[in-house]
Amino acid sequence: MTQRIDVRIPLPDGTKLAAWLFLPDETERPLPAITMAHGFGGTRYHALEPIARRISEAGYAVLLHDHRNFGDSEGAPRQDIDPHQQISDWRWVITHLGTHEEVDEQRIGIWGSSYAGGHTLVLAATDRRIKAVYAQVPTVSGYETGLRRVPPHEVRALEERFNQDERDQLTGKPPVYVPFVDADPANQASYRQREAVDFYLNWAPEDKWANEVTLQSNRRARAYEPGLWLPRIAPTPLLMLVATDDDVAPTDIALAGFERAREPKKLVFLEGNHFSPYVQQFEFTTSVAIDWFDTHLKTTHKQ
Repeated sequence: MTQRIDVRIPLPDGTKLAAWLFLPDETERPLPAITMAHGFGGTRYHALEPIARRISEAGYAVLLHDHRNFGDSEGAPRQDIDPHQQISDWRWVITHLGTHEEVDEQRIGIWGSSYAGGHTLVLAATDRRIKAVYAQVPTVSGYETGLRRVPPHEVRALEERFNQDERDQLTGKPPVYVPFVDADPANQASYRQREAVDFYLNWAPEDKWANEVTLQSNRRARAYEPGLWLPRIAPTPLLMLVATDDDVAPTDIALAGFERAREPKKLVFLEGNHFSPYVQQFEFTTSVAIDWFDTHLKTTHKQ
């Protein structure tokens, strides 16, 4: 069994992030800990609570937060994604986690999937408080991925939409929003794959998530390059879980990124698409994550 505690994490600018802290029913303290967050445009309600609970039941304190502007966290504009701001906020989440008396701050691991998987690469390379990394179907290159999502003949028009939105915001207009998921190509959604539509629409309660995202979120995503940090993660142990049929965080881009990482590292393949790890392959992926953290956190003692 594990206990779930509602937590509010204050950030230096006054924004408060909403999180759940999961604590196992164990007497031995302090515990190794895992910090978790959702991916691009999601919330902690998007199939992450069962994963957090399972990891906690294995003997970990687990802190799962909503990024600013999403879910129960504060922040505006709503549904706006800035990867660099999310990474900066996540550092404060790690600091907060380390202050809990139940937590051994020398044994903190990080779990991230998709966009948050990309964040874990940056954080692991730049924050040595992290002692083990689990990056699931991670974003590695926004540029390379963007080349496949937007045909070359449409790029100029898209960039002009980005520019016009910024000009309009300078005059006081609100940011432009686009659909987050929509299978109809005419609606220019961030994701059009059927599995993406099903995943995002079927999980989060309507009062916790809206099917929209700021247009500028997509501009930032196209320029986000977390894979550049892969060679700098060592000596922190890295596990990268890659789906064999991933067209959201493309399989070949992830594999090329993994090759650039240095030891210690481990590659695990999952049969399926980008959204398979959360539900269909839940037992497999959570077991892989727990085994990895057990290897690198439960044998590491506070110094």
